[in-house]
Amino acid sequence: MKPSALLFAFLALLTALRLFYIAQTELAADEAYYYMWSQRPDLSYYSKGPGVAMTIRAATSVFGANEFGVRWLSPLLALGTSLLMFSFARRIYNESIAVWTVLAMNTIPIFNVGGLVMTIDPLSIFFWTAALYAFWLALEKSPAFSLHWPLTGLLIGLGFLAKYTNAIQLLSVVLILAFTPRYRREFARPGFWLMLIVFLACTAPVVIWNADHSWITLTHLSSRGNLNTGFALHLKEPLEFLGAHLGVYSPLIFVGLLMALWWARHEAAHKFKPRFLALFALPLLVMYGFLSLKKAGQANWTAPAFISLGILAAALWHEAVARQPAKKKLVALALAIGIAMSFVILGTDMIRAAGIPFPYKLDPGARLRGWKSTAIMVDDFRKKYERDSGKPAFLIANKYQTAALLSFYLPDKRTEGPGHPAVYVPESQDIDSEFAFWPRYDEFVAPPPGTKPAEEYYTEEQGVNLFTGRNALYITDEINDTPPSAIERGFERVEMVALFDVERRGQVLRTVRIFACTNYRTISL
Repeated sequence: MKPSALLFAFLALLTALRLFYIAQTELAADEAYYYMWSQRPDLSYYSKGPGVAMTIRAATSVFGANEFGVRWLSPLLALGTSLLMFSFARRIYNESIAVWTVLAMNTIPIFNVGGLVMTIDPLSIFFWTAALYAFWLALEKSPAFSLHWPLTGLLIGLGFLAKYTNAIQLLSVVLILAFTPRYRREFARPGFWLMLIVFLACTAPVVIWNADHSWITLTHLSSRGNLNTGFALHLKEPLEFLGAHLGVYSPLIFVGLLMALWWARHEAAHKFKPRFLALFALPLLVMYGFLSLKKAGQANWTAPAFISLGILAAALWHEAVARQPAKKKLVALALAIGIAMSFVILGTDMIRAAGIPFPYKLDPGARLRGWKSTAIMVDDFRKKYERDSGKPAFLIANKYQTAALLSFYLPDKRTEGPGHPAVYVPESQDIDSEFAFWPRYDEFVAPPPGTKPAEEYYTEEQGVNLFTGRNALYITDEINDTPPSAIERGFERVEMVALFDVERRGQVLRTVRIFACTNYRTISL
Protein backbone atom coordinates (compact mmCIF):
# COMPACT_ATOMS: atom_id res chain seq x y z
CA MET A 1 0.00 0.00 0.00
CA LYS A 2 1.30 3.46 -0.89
CA PRO A 3 2.45 5.67 2.01
CA SER A 4 -0.18 8.26 1.09
CA ALA A 5 -2.93 5.63 1.31
CA LEU A 6 -1.69 4.65 4.77
CA LEU A 7 -1.65 8.32 5.74
CA PHE A 8 -5.25 8.81 4.63
CA ALA A 9 -6.30 5.74 6.62
CA PHE A 10 -4.46 7.14 9.64
CA LEU A 11 -6.20 10.52 9.27
CA ALA A 12 -9.61 8.86 8.92
CA LEU A 13 -9.04 6.84 12.11
CA LEU A 14 -7.65 9.85 13.96
CA THR A 15 -10.64 11.99 12.97
CA ALA A 16 -13.06 9.27 14.10
CA LEU A 17 -11.28 9.06 17.47
CA ARG A 18 -11.40 12.84 17.82
CA LEU A 19 -15.11 12.92 17.05
CA PHE A 20 -15.65 10.28 19.72
CA TYR A 21 -13.44 12.05 22.27
CA ILE A 22 -15.08 15.47 21.99
CA ALA A 23 -18.36 14.14 23.36
CA GLN A 24 -16.64 12.63 26.41
CA THR A 25 -15.09 15.77 27.89
CA GLU A 26 -16.67 18.95 29.15
CA LEU A 27 -16.18 22.32 27.49
CA ALA A 28 -13.20 24.52 28.17
CA ALA A 29 -13.92 28.00 29.48
CA ASP A 30 -13.27 29.67 26.13
CA GLU A 31 -15.61 27.24 24.36
CA ALA A 32 -18.44 28.03 26.77
CA TYR A 33 -17.67 31.75 26.43
CA TYR A 34 -17.74 31.59 22.61
CA TYR A 35 -20.95 29.59 22.77
CA MET A 36 -22.48 32.53 24.64
CA TRP A 37 -21.29 34.77 21.80
CA SER A 38 -22.97 32.50 19.29
CA GLN A 39 -26.29 32.99 21.07
CA ARG A 40 -25.92 36.76 20.72
CA PRO A 41 -25.00 37.31 17.05
CA ASP A 42 -23.13 40.52 16.31
CA LEU A 43 -20.84 42.01 13.66
CA SER A 44 -17.88 41.54 15.97
CA TYR A 45 -17.01 41.11 19.63
CA TYR A 46 -14.84 42.67 22.31
CA SER A 47 -11.68 40.63 21.71
CA LYS A 48 -12.28 38.71 18.46
CA GLY A 49 -14.10 38.87 15.18
CA PRO A 50 -17.34 36.98 14.56
CA GLY A 51 -15.73 33.87 13.03
CA VAL A 52 -15.82 31.54 16.02
CA ALA A 53 -19.32 32.64 17.09
CA MET A 54 -20.73 32.06 13.60
CA THR A 55 -19.06 28.65 13.43
CA ILE A 56 -20.43 27.50 16.78
CA ARG A 57 -23.89 28.81 15.94
CA ALA A 58 -23.86 26.80 12.70
CA ALA A 59 -22.51 23.72 14.47
CA THR A 60 -25.03 23.75 17.33
CA SER A 61 -27.89 24.30 14.89
CA VAL A 62 -27.12 20.79 13.62
CA PHE A 63 -26.32 18.81 16.78
CA GLY A 64 -27.61 21.02 19.58
CA ALA A 65 -26.12 22.85 22.56
CA ASN A 66 -23.92 20.09 23.93
CA GLU A 67 -20.22 19.28 23.87
CA PHE A 68 -20.40 17.42 20.56
CA GLY A 69 -22.61 20.09 19.04
CA VAL A 70 -20.21 22.89 19.95
CA ARG A 71 -17.07 21.01 18.85
CA TRP A 72 -17.78 18.67 15.97
CA LEU A 73 -16.40 21.01 13.31
CA SER A 74 -13.01 21.19 15.06
CA PRO A 75 -11.86 17.64 14.15
CA LEU A 76 -13.05 18.27 10.59
CA LEU A 77 -11.06 21.51 10.44
CA ALA A 78 -8.01 19.61 11.70
CA LEU A 79 -8.56 17.01 8.98
CA GLY A 80 -8.91 19.75 6.37
CA THR A 81 -5.70 21.40 7.56
CA SER A 82 -3.83 18.08 7.34
CA LEU A 83 -5.09 17.43 3.81
CA LEU A 84 -4.16 20.95 2.69
CA MET A 85 -0.68 20.52 4.15
CA PHE A 86 -0.29 17.18 2.41
CA SER A 87 -1.38 18.57 -0.96
CA PHE A 88 0.79 21.67 -0.65
CA ALA A 89 3.92 19.82 0.53
CA ARG A 90 3.51 17.24 -2.25
CA ARG A 91 3.15 20.02 -4.81
CA ILE A 92 6.31 21.87 -3.84
CA TYR A 93 8.42 18.87 -2.79
CA ASN A 94 7.27 15.26 -3.10
CA GLU A 95 4.85 12.72 -1.65
CA SER A 96 7.31 11.35 0.91
CA ILE A 97 7.94 14.77 2.44
CA ALA A 98 4.19 15.45 2.38
CA VAL A 99 3.46 12.25 4.31
CA TRP A 100 6.10 12.97 6.94
CA THR A 101 4.94 16.57 7.29
CA VAL A 102 1.39 15.54 8.14
CA LEU A 103 2.46 12.70 10.42
CA ALA A 104 4.81 14.98 12.34
CA MET A 105 2.26 17.77 12.73
CA ASN A 106 -0.28 15.30 14.11
CA THR A 107 2.11 14.21 16.85
CA ILE A 108 2.52 17.74 18.22
CA PRO A 109 0.51 18.13 21.45
CA ILE A 110 -0.82 21.63 20.76
CA PHE A 111 -2.17 20.63 17.35
CA ASN A 112 -3.81 17.54 18.82
CA VAL A 113 -5.53 19.68 21.45
CA GLY A 114 -6.53 22.13 18.71
CA GLY A 115 -8.23 19.31 16.83
CA LEU A 116 -10.56 18.69 19.77
CA VAL A 117 -11.72 22.08 21.05
CA MET A 118 -13.75 24.72 19.23
CA THR A 119 -11.87 27.94 19.79
CA ILE A 120 -10.41 30.50 17.40
CA ASP A 121 -7.27 28.43 16.72
CA PRO A 122 -8.70 25.60 14.55
CA LEU A 123 -10.29 28.21 12.29
CA SER A 124 -7.21 30.43 12.25
CA ILE A 125 -4.86 27.58 11.33
CA PHE A 126 -7.17 26.14 8.67
CA PHE A 127 -7.54 29.47 6.88
CA TRP A 128 -3.83 30.25 7.33
CA THR A 129 -2.94 26.98 5.61
CA ALA A 130 -5.48 27.51 2.84
CA ALA A 131 -4.25 31.07 2.21
CA LEU A 132 -0.64 29.88 2.12
CA TYR A 133 -1.53 27.33 -0.54
CA ALA A 134 -3.67 29.75 -2.56
CA PHE A 135 -0.87 32.33 -2.66
CA TRP A 136 1.58 29.72 -3.96
CA LEU A 137 -0.88 28.82 -6.72
CA ALA A 138 -1.26 32.51 -7.59
CA LEU A 139 2.51 32.81 -8.00
CA GLU A 140 2.63 29.69 -10.16
CA LYS A 141 0.43 31.49 -12.71
CA SER A 142 2.51 34.68 -12.63
CA PRO A 143 2.74 36.91 -14.60
CA ALA A 144 -0.74 35.89 -15.79
CA PHE A 145 -3.67 36.92 -13.61
CA SER A 146 -5.21 34.17 -11.49
CA LEU A 147 -8.33 33.98 -9.36
CA HIS A 148 -6.05 32.62 -6.66
CA TRP A 149 -5.11 36.24 -5.88
CA PRO A 150 -8.59 37.28 -4.67
CA LEU A 151 -8.97 33.81 -3.14
CA THR A 152 -5.85 34.47 -1.07
CA GLY A 153 -7.35 37.76 0.13
CA LEU A 154 -10.61 36.02 1.00
CA LEU A 155 -8.89 33.26 2.97
CA ILE A 156 -6.71 35.70 4.89
CA GLY A 157 -9.83 37.77 5.56
CA LEU A 158 -11.80 34.78 6.85
CA GLY A 159 -8.86 33.87 9.06
CA PHE A 160 -8.79 37.46 10.32
CA LEU A 161 -12.46 37.19 11.33
CA ALA A 162 -11.43 34.29 13.56
CA LYS A 163 -8.07 35.59 14.80
CA TYR A 164 -6.58 39.00 14.05
CA THR A 165 -3.02 37.69 13.75
CA ASN A 166 -3.95 36.02 10.45
CA ALA A 167 -3.54 39.47 8.89
CA ILE A 168 0.22 39.03 9.39
CA GLN A 169 0.09 36.85 6.28
CA LEU A 170 -0.20 40.05 4.26
CA LEU A 171 3.23 41.08 5.54
CA SER A 172 4.58 37.67 4.49
CA VAL A 173 3.11 38.18 1.01
CA VAL A 174 4.79 41.59 0.73
CA LEU A 175 8.15 40.26 1.95
CA ILE A 176 8.10 37.32 -0.48
CA LEU A 177 7.34 39.58 -3.43
CA ALA A 178 9.92 42.15 -2.34
CA PHE A 179 12.74 39.63 -1.79
CA THR A 180 12.10 37.69 -5.00
CA PRO A 181 13.15 39.78 -8.05
CA ARG A 182 11.00 37.90 -10.55
CA TYR A 183 7.86 38.60 -8.53
CA ARG A 184 8.42 42.28 -7.67
CA ARG A 185 6.33 43.37 -10.64
CA GLU A 186 3.30 41.80 -8.94
CA PHE A 187 3.04 45.01 -6.89
CA ALA A 188 2.00 46.77 -10.09
CA ARG A 189 -0.37 44.08 -11.31
CA PRO A 190 -4.10 43.84 -10.49
CA GLY A 191 -3.88 40.51 -8.67
CA PHE A 192 -2.01 41.91 -5.66
CA TRP A 193 -4.36 44.88 -5.27
CA LEU A 194 -7.48 42.75 -5.75
CA MET A 195 -6.20 40.51 -2.97
CA LEU A 196 -5.95 43.54 -0.66
CA ILE A 197 -9.41 44.80 -1.63
CA VAL A 198 -11.02 41.43 -0.90
CA PHE A 199 -9.20 41.24 2.43
CA LEU A 200 -10.32 44.74 3.41
CA ALA A 201 -13.92 43.86 2.51
CA CYS A 202 -13.70 40.96 4.97
CA THR A 203 -12.61 43.29 7.75
CA ALA A 204 -15.74 45.45 7.40
CA PRO A 205 -17.76 43.77 10.22
CA VAL A 206 -14.90 44.29 12.69
CA VAL A 207 -14.31 47.88 11.61
CA ILE A 208 -18.00 48.83 11.74
CA TRP A 209 -18.49 47.24 15.18
CA ASN A 210 -15.40 48.90 16.62
CA ALA A 211 -16.34 52.28 15.16
CA ASP A 212 -19.58 51.96 17.13
CA HIS A 213 -17.77 50.86 20.31
CA SER A 214 -14.95 53.40 20.65
CA TRP A 215 -12.39 51.05 19.06
CA ILE A 216 -12.35 48.99 22.23
CA THR A 217 -10.66 46.04 20.50
CA LEU A 218 -7.55 48.14 19.85
CA THR A 219 -7.39 48.95 23.55
CA HIS A 220 -7.77 45.26 24.39
CA LEU A 221 -5.07 44.15 21.94
CA SER A 222 -2.70 46.83 23.19
CA SER A 223 -3.19 45.62 26.74
CA ARG A 224 -2.98 41.97 25.71
CA GLY A 225 0.39 42.56 24.06
CA ASN A 226 1.50 44.77 26.97
CA LEU A 227 1.95 47.66 24.52
CA ASN A 228 0.26 50.12 26.86
CA THR A 229 3.30 50.21 29.15
CA GLY A 230 6.83 51.48 28.62
CA PHE A 231 9.47 49.15 27.29
CA ALA A 232 11.24 47.10 29.92
CA LEU A 233 13.38 44.01 29.45
CA HIS A 234 12.44 41.06 31.66
CA LEU A 235 14.71 38.09 30.99
CA LYS A 236 12.35 35.74 32.80
CA GLU A 237 9.51 36.45 30.37
CA PRO A 238 11.15 35.25 27.10
CA LEU A 239 12.45 32.19 28.95
CA GLU A 240 8.90 31.41 30.08
CA PHE A 241 7.68 31.92 26.52
CA LEU A 242 10.35 29.54 25.20
CA GLY A 243 9.58 27.02 27.93
CA ALA A 244 5.89 27.06 27.06
CA HIS A 245 6.75 26.23 23.45
CA LEU A 246 9.00 23.37 24.51
CA GLY A 247 6.10 21.98 26.51
CA VAL A 248 3.23 22.24 24.04
CA TYR A 249 5.17 21.49 20.85
CA SER A 250 7.22 18.66 22.45
CA PRO A 251 10.86 19.51 23.21
CA LEU A 252 12.64 17.58 20.44
CA ILE A 253 10.11 18.52 17.76
CA PHE A 254 10.30 22.20 18.71
CA VAL A 255 14.11 22.15 18.67
CA GLY A 256 13.97 20.34 15.32
CA LEU A 257 11.72 23.07 13.90
CA LEU A 258 14.08 25.81 15.06
CA MET A 259 17.07 23.92 13.68
CA ALA A 260 15.35 23.71 10.30
CA LEU A 261 14.74 27.46 10.39
CA TRP A 262 18.43 27.99 11.15
CA TRP A 263 19.53 25.66 8.35
CA ALA A 264 17.25 27.48 5.92
CA ARG A 265 18.86 30.87 6.48
CA HIS A 266 21.44 30.26 3.70
CA GLU A 267 19.19 28.30 1.34
CA ALA A 268 16.50 30.98 1.50
CA ALA A 269 18.94 33.45 -0.05
CA HIS A 270 19.05 31.60 -3.38
CA LYS A 271 16.20 29.07 -3.28
CA PHE A 272 12.58 30.18 -3.52
CA LYS A 273 10.86 27.31 -1.68
CA PRO A 274 12.69 27.70 1.65
CA ARG A 275 12.38 31.49 1.35
CA PHE A 276 8.63 31.21 0.79
CA LEU A 277 8.12 28.86 3.73
CA ALA A 278 10.43 30.75 6.10
CA LEU A 279 8.84 34.12 5.37
CA PHE A 280 5.40 32.75 6.25
CA ALA A 281 6.81 31.80 9.66
CA LEU A 282 9.29 34.53 10.61
CA PRO A 283 7.03 37.60 10.97
CA LEU A 284 4.79 35.93 13.55
CA LEU A 285 7.73 34.39 15.44
CA VAL A 286 9.68 37.64 15.47
CA MET A 287 6.69 39.70 16.56
CA TYR A 288 5.78 37.51 19.52
CA GLY A 289 9.42 36.88 20.37
CA PHE A 290 9.92 40.65 20.64
CA LEU A 291 6.75 41.10 22.71
CA SER A 292 7.91 38.34 25.06
CA LEU A 293 10.84 40.55 26.10
CA LYS A 294 8.23 42.52 28.08
CA LYS A 295 5.73 39.80 28.89
CA ALA A 296 5.49 36.15 27.93
CA GLY A 297 2.61 35.41 25.59
CA GLN A 298 0.68 32.21 25.04
CA ALA A 299 2.34 29.42 23.05
CA ASN A 300 -0.69 29.03 20.78
CA TRP A 301 -0.24 32.59 19.51
CA THR A 302 2.61 31.45 17.26
CA ALA A 303 0.89 28.25 16.08
CA PRO A 304 0.12 29.40 12.50
CA ALA A 305 3.83 30.03 11.89
CA PHE A 306 4.54 26.34 12.36
CA ILE A 307 2.45 25.35 9.35
CA SER A 308 4.99 26.50 6.77
CA LEU A 309 7.86 25.87 9.17
CA GLY A 310 6.62 22.29 9.61
CA ILE A 311 6.78 21.69 5.86
CA LEU A 312 10.24 23.29 5.70
CA ALA A 313 11.46 21.19 8.63
CA ALA A 314 10.14 17.97 7.08
CA ALA A 315 11.97 18.76 3.83
CA LEU A 316 15.28 19.65 5.49
CA TRP A 317 15.22 16.77 7.96
CA HIS A 318 14.35 14.45 5.07
CA GLU A 319 17.57 15.58 3.38
CA ALA A 320 19.53 15.29 6.63
CA VAL A 321 18.37 11.71 7.19
CA ALA A 322 19.25 10.81 3.59
CA ARG A 323 22.81 12.07 4.19
CA GLN A 324 23.11 10.60 7.69
CA PRO A 325 20.75 7.63 8.22
CA ALA A 326 21.66 7.54 11.91
CA LYS A 327 19.49 10.61 12.40
CA LYS A 328 16.43 8.42 11.79
CA LYS A 329 16.60 7.39 15.43
CA LEU A 330 16.55 11.00 16.56
CA VAL A 331 13.54 11.75 14.34
CA ALA A 332 11.73 8.64 15.57
CA LEU A 333 12.44 9.59 19.20
CA ALA A 334 11.13 13.13 18.64
CA LEU A 335 7.88 11.83 17.14
CA ALA A 336 7.49 9.21 19.88
CA ILE A 337 7.88 11.84 22.61
CA GLY A 338 5.34 14.05 20.84
CA ILE A 339 2.82 11.19 20.73
CA ALA A 340 3.44 10.33 24.38
CA MET A 341 3.02 13.94 25.48
CA SER A 342 -0.20 14.22 23.47
CA PHE A 343 -1.58 11.15 25.23
CA VAL A 344 -0.56 12.48 28.64
CA ILE A 345 -2.08 15.92 28.04
CA LEU A 346 -5.33 14.48 26.66
CA GLY A 347 -5.56 11.45 28.91
CA THR A 348 -4.15 12.25 32.32
CA ASP A 349 -6.70 9.89 33.84
CA MET A 350 -4.64 7.03 32.41
CA ILE A 351 -1.88 8.10 34.81
CA ARG A 352 -4.26 8.02 37.74
CA ALA A 353 -5.72 4.71 36.59
CA ALA A 354 -2.20 3.30 36.77
CA GLY A 355 -2.12 4.25 40.46
CA ILE A 356 0.18 7.23 40.05
CA PRO A 357 -1.02 10.23 42.06
CA PHE A 358 -1.24 13.22 39.74
CA PRO A 359 -2.70 16.32 41.42
CA TYR A 360 -5.24 18.24 39.40
CA LYS A 361 -3.46 21.53 40.09
CA LEU A 362 -0.67 20.29 37.80
CA ASP A 363 -3.07 18.88 35.21
CA PRO A 364 -3.79 21.19 32.24
CA GLY A 365 -6.80 19.02 31.42
CA ALA A 366 -8.42 19.77 34.78
CA ARG A 367 -10.04 22.82 33.19
CA LEU A 368 -12.16 20.45 31.09
CA ARG A 369 -13.50 18.41 33.97
CA GLY A 370 -16.01 18.68 36.75
CA TRP A 371 -18.04 21.67 35.59
CA LYS A 372 -21.30 19.77 35.27
CA SER A 373 -21.08 18.65 38.88
CA THR A 374 -19.94 22.12 39.93
CA ALA A 375 -22.95 23.70 38.24
CA ILE A 376 -25.32 21.16 39.80
CA MET A 377 -23.93 21.93 43.26
CA VAL A 378 -24.36 25.66 42.67
CA ASP A 379 -27.88 25.16 41.36
CA ASP A 380 -28.87 22.99 44.32
CA PHE A 381 -27.45 25.49 46.78
CA ARG A 382 -29.28 28.39 45.12
CA LYS A 383 -32.59 26.55 45.46
CA LYS A 384 -31.93 25.89 49.14
CA TYR A 385 -30.88 29.51 49.73
CA GLU A 386 -34.01 30.80 48.00
CA ARG A 387 -36.23 28.54 50.10
CA ASP A 388 -34.57 29.75 53.30
CA SER A 389 -34.58 33.44 52.37
CA GLY A 390 -37.94 33.46 50.62
CA LYS A 391 -36.49 35.56 47.78
CA PRO A 392 -35.04 34.66 44.37
CA ALA A 393 -31.30 35.18 43.90
CA PHE A 394 -29.30 35.91 40.77
CA LEU A 395 -25.77 34.57 40.29
CA ILE A 396 -22.45 36.40 39.96
CA ALA A 397 -19.18 34.59 39.21
CA ASN A 398 -15.66 35.79 39.99
CA LYS A 399 -14.59 35.95 36.31
CA TYR A 400 -16.01 35.52 32.85
CA GLN A 401 -14.58 32.01 32.45
CA THR A 402 -16.43 30.72 35.51
CA ALA A 403 -19.58 32.60 34.51
CA ALA A 404 -19.52 31.10 31.02
CA LEU A 405 -19.04 27.52 32.22
CA LEU A 406 -21.73 27.80 34.88
CA SER A 407 -24.09 29.42 32.37
CA PHE A 408 -23.61 26.47 30.01
CA TYR A 409 -23.96 23.70 32.59
CA LEU A 410 -26.54 25.05 35.06
CA PRO A 411 -29.57 22.72 35.08
CA ASP A 412 -31.83 25.75 35.63
CA LYS A 413 -30.59 28.32 33.09
CA ARG A 414 -32.65 31.08 34.59
CA THR A 415 -32.20 34.50 32.98
CA GLU A 416 -33.52 37.87 34.07
CA GLY A 417 -34.53 39.02 30.58
CA PRO A 418 -33.67 38.87 26.86
CA GLY A 419 -29.95 38.78 26.28
CA HIS A 420 -29.11 38.44 29.97
CA PRO A 421 -26.55 35.77 30.86
CA ALA A 422 -27.51 33.08 33.33
CA VAL A 423 -24.52 34.12 35.45
CA TYR A 424 -23.13 37.67 35.66
CA VAL A 425 -19.65 38.98 36.39
CA PRO A 426 -18.99 41.68 39.02
CA GLU A 427 -19.92 45.18 37.95
CA SER A 428 -17.01 47.31 36.81
CA GLN A 429 -16.32 50.49 34.90
CA ASP A 430 -13.53 48.63 33.07
CA ILE A 431 -14.41 46.69 29.92
CA ASP A 432 -12.53 43.40 30.03
CA SER A 433 -14.89 40.88 28.46
CA GLU A 434 -17.96 40.58 26.25
CA PHE A 435 -20.13 40.55 29.39
CA ALA A 436 -19.76 44.34 29.48
CA PHE A 437 -21.84 44.59 26.28
CA TRP A 438 -24.69 42.35 27.44
CA PRO A 439 -27.45 43.33 29.88
CA ARG A 440 -25.94 43.76 33.35
CA TYR A 441 -27.33 43.73 36.85
CA ASP A 442 -25.84 47.18 37.55
CA GLU A 443 -27.33 49.00 34.56
CA PHE A 444 -30.17 51.49 34.62
CA VAL A 445 -33.00 51.04 32.15
CA ALA A 446 -36.31 52.68 31.38
CA PRO A 447 -38.95 51.68 33.95
CA PRO A 448 -41.50 49.10 32.85
CA PRO A 449 -44.68 50.65 31.37
CA GLY A 450 -47.26 51.60 33.98
CA THR A 451 -44.83 51.53 36.93
CA LYS A 452 -43.51 54.35 39.05
CA PRO A 453 -40.22 53.46 40.73
CA ALA A 454 -39.23 54.83 44.10
CA GLU A 455 -37.54 58.21 43.82
CA GLU A 456 -34.31 57.06 45.48
CA TYR A 457 -33.78 54.44 42.78
CA TYR A 458 -34.72 56.49 39.75
CA THR A 459 -33.60 59.52 37.85
CA GLU A 460 -34.92 60.69 34.53
CA GLU A 461 -31.39 60.69 33.09
CA GLN A 462 -30.40 57.22 34.24
CA GLY A 463 -33.59 55.22 34.43
CA VAL A 464 -34.23 52.51 36.98
CA ASN A 465 -32.15 49.60 38.20
CA LEU A 466 -34.37 46.51 38.23
CA PHE A 467 -32.05 44.58 40.56
CA THR A 468 -32.26 47.02 43.47
CA GLY A 469 -33.23 45.17 46.65
CA ARG A 470 -32.42 41.77 45.14
CA ASN A 471 -30.21 39.08 46.64
CA ALA A 472 -27.37 37.40 44.80
CA LEU A 473 -24.88 34.59 45.25
CA TYR A 474 -21.24 35.28 44.44
CA ILE A 475 -19.37 32.16 43.29
CA THR A 476 -15.62 31.78 43.09
CA ASP A 477 -13.42 28.81 42.23
CA GLU A 478 -10.15 30.49 43.18
CA ILE A 479 -8.39 29.63 46.42
CA ASN A 480 -8.58 32.38 49.04
CA ASP A 481 -10.58 34.61 46.69
CA THR A 482 -12.92 37.09 48.34
CA PRO A 483 -15.63 39.21 46.71
CA PRO A 484 -14.24 42.35 45.04
CA SER A 485 -14.98 45.81 46.41
CA ALA A 486 -17.74 46.26 43.82
CA ILE A 487 -19.63 43.39 45.46
CA GLU A 488 -18.88 44.55 49.00
CA ARG A 489 -20.06 48.11 48.27
CA GLY A 490 -22.98 47.13 46.05
CA PHE A 491 -24.78 44.97 48.60
CA GLU A 492 -25.93 45.67 52.14
CA ARG A 493 -24.29 42.53 53.51
CA VAL A 494 -21.86 39.95 52.06
CA GLU A 495 -20.96 36.74 53.90
CA MET A 496 -19.60 33.33 52.97
CA VAL A 497 -22.34 30.74 53.27
CA ALA A 498 -20.96 27.64 51.55
CA LEU A 499 -17.71 25.93 50.69
CA PHE A 500 -17.54 22.65 48.85
CA ASP A 501 -14.92 20.58 47.10
CA VAL A 502 -15.55 19.15 43.65
CA GLU A 503 -13.88 15.74 43.68
CA ARG A 504 -12.90 13.36 40.92
CA ARG A 505 -11.25 9.98 41.29
CA GLY A 506 -10.74 10.63 45.00
CA GLN A 507 -8.91 13.93 44.49
CA VAL A 508 -10.05 17.52 44.88
CA LEU A 509 -10.53 18.98 41.43
CA ARG A 510 -11.51 22.48 42.58
CA THR A 511 -12.83 24.24 45.66
CA VAL A 512 -15.86 26.47 45.27
CA ARG A 513 -16.93 29.13 47.73
CA ILE A 514 -20.30 30.87 47.70
CA PHE A 515 -21.04 34.22 49.30
CA ALA A 516 -24.55 35.44 50.04
CA CYS A 517 -24.99 39.03 48.90
CA THR A 518 -28.06 40.64 50.44
CA ASN A 519 -30.08 43.63 49.23
CA TYR A 520 -28.40 45.07 46.15
CA ARG A 521 -28.31 48.87 46.29
CA THR A 522 -26.06 49.86 43.32
CA ILE A 523 -22.84 51.80 43.64
CA SER A 524 -22.83 55.58 43.51
CA LEU A 525 -20.37 56.94 40.98
